[in-house]
Amino acid sequence: MTRLHRQHHNPSRLTALRLALSGMVMAAAAIASPAYAEYPERSIQLVLSFPPAGATDILARAVGQKISEALGQTVVIENRPGAGGNIGLAYAGKAAPDGYTIYMAAVTNAAIAAAAYSPKPVHLIKDFVAVAGVASVPHMLVVPASLPVQNVGQLISYFKAAPGKHNYASQGAGTLSHLESEVVVASAGLDLVHVPYKGSSQALPDLMAGSSSMMFDSIPASMPHVKSGKLRVLAVASSKRVSMLPNVPTVDESGVKGFEANNLFGISAPKGTPAPVLAKLAKAIQIALNSPDLKQRMQAQGVELKYTPAEEFATLIEQEFKTWGKAVEMAKVKLD
Repeated sequence: MTRLHRQHHNPSRLTALRLALSGMVMAAAAIASPAYAEYPERSIQLVLSFPPAGATDILARAVGQKISEALGQTVVIENRPGAGGNIGLAYAGKAAPDGYTIYMAAVTNAAIAAAAYSPKPVHLIKDFVAVAGVASVPHMLVVPASLPVQNVGQLISYFKAAPGKHNYASQGAGTLSHLESEVVVASAGLDLVHVPYKGSSQALPDLMAGSSSMMFDSIPASMPHVKSGKLRVLAVASSKRVSMLPNVPTVDESGVKGFEANNLFGISAPKGTPAPVLAKLAKAIQIALNSPDLKQRMQAQGVELKYTPAEEFATLIEQEFKTWGKAVEMAKVKLD
């Protein structure tokens, strides 16, 4: 009887306990939720691993402006070039995971750097979470207008006639621009000297002057010089022809079979960034990319804008790391 009597009085104590716990949960939610509900309360830093005026910078500034409009806060572009993209990656990866520092990932480039350099403390897959894919920005193979070649076949023959006497420029050691040339060199059995620069803006003047004989460069950075007659485009590096250059063949079509570099871009955030913040960012990116004037402006520069949800974008990142890891191995590129 005594046991039954004690059980009869327990419900009130349990109710009090439940109410206390409920109050604590609600208080915690009240403390936590405003931080996410009000995000963003200040400007957002969009970090990239390349200097101003290149494709990544052009894309980041154009998309960043539209994200800023969607979120009602300024998006500040932070250029951190060098070390095949590792400097910018490390800077963004070590930032507080609060949504106020995000990273414009040149995914293909990051995949190459991860394979070509010794393991670094920060890694795009391990230390970041995918927010959304934003674009593909194919490179094109350009040569000085003074070079006596009109297509890739002629270029290969030209180089083979003078082994070791020509060089090629790149956006930097361990960049996509570097690896694309290495794949062509290895596939065609060429003997060329690599001259790395810190981005397109530094490489292009020497290329136009003829001190370098070829370069894989972004369409937005090189196209003005093609139009001015200082550079000649021989091929595009993507798997398909580019809509703004319908008469320019792909490298694969030009005889280097199996060559494909679509140059994927997207936005990632440091691992641990709260889910509600990631959702807000993704929504703002989607709104930004749906802007008709942005689409038109970017397409005119050879940039194919496309919103890719986080989960799908994460899968594409993993695929790029596998593909370019193999390419780095094949080209025997090791950098440090």
